[in-house]
Amino acid sequence: MTDTPLAHTPLAHTGPAGTDRISEPIHVGGPDGPWQAVREGMRLRGNAVVFTTWGEWLGTAVTDPGLRPLLGRDWQRYRRTEDPLIRYRFVTSRLVTKFTAAAALGVRATDLNLAYKIGGRPYLRGLDQVDISLTHTDDLIAVGVSRNGRIGVDAEPADRAMSFDLLHSHVCSPAERAELELLPQARRSAALLRLWTLKEAYTKAIGQGLRLGFTEFGFGADGAGLLTPGGRPASRGEWAFSTHRVLDRYLLSAACHDAGLDASRDTAARTMLDEGFMGAVADLLAPEPPVGAAAGTET
Repeated sequence: MTDTPLAHTPLAHTGPAGTDRISEPIHVGGPDGPWQAVREGMRLRGNAVVFTTWGEWLGTAVTDPGLRPLLGRDWQRYRRTEDPLIRYRFVTSRLVTKFTAAAALGVRATDLNLAYKIGGRPYLRGLDQVDISLTHTDDLIAVGVSRNGRIGVDAEPADRAMSFDLLHSHVCSPAERAELELLPQARRSAALLRLWTLKEAYTKAIGQGLRLGFTEFGFGADGAGLLTPGGRPASRGEWAFSTHRVLDRYLLSAACHDAGLDASRDTAARTMLDEGFMGAVADLLAPEPPVGAAAGTET
């Protein structure tokens, strides 16, 4: 199935002046990828976004004998989760995150140590320069990874109804509200849904989530980027945004910040860390004790 950008609406965002600064989302149907597309996105733009469904990874989650080293610190949480549906969705989201990051860095998924910040945002231990973001809704899982700065992704079912009358005071800045009021009612809900996913992606990228009021910032109709509530530019072009329709039934939005951290296009983990540090990481990633041994504190 071919995934194409959502048909143009007044709230389409592809970055300042239409530049292609965020890699197009890549459909990965399982551990076999295609991961080359992720590496290419990292090489060309410093970021990559992938999406899949948890059912496409179910076989790996159920039958892979190497699941424990793949999950690492998440193994005990996986084993303790009683509900089968929640358990398999959990393990799939972690596998997709690890495989995506591994492809971006040119390492094995088992070489990476996935941990979580307060609030649940995942990160890679020892690789602070690489930012990752995870989102899921219904059967969709999406992961964003960037070496340029912060990244956030968010997804919603494309047919989700959004009531402008009920939500505009919670979602829209004054400038956005005025813009949406000019749209035909039939298009207003779709435009509001796109706006919601963009704002979710941005607040995830900056680590605020729903703690930052959605009316405190906005987006321009011409794709000019981040705006103040009154509609004036709120950045100097360091942020890029995109929204795509994927699997014919979801909206997937991404927010990507270019912090100018590294001009190098080489994202291999071995070029980002010195040999001594990599040796220490290797020691930390040694196989865990057999099942039945005392469990450590979960991150």
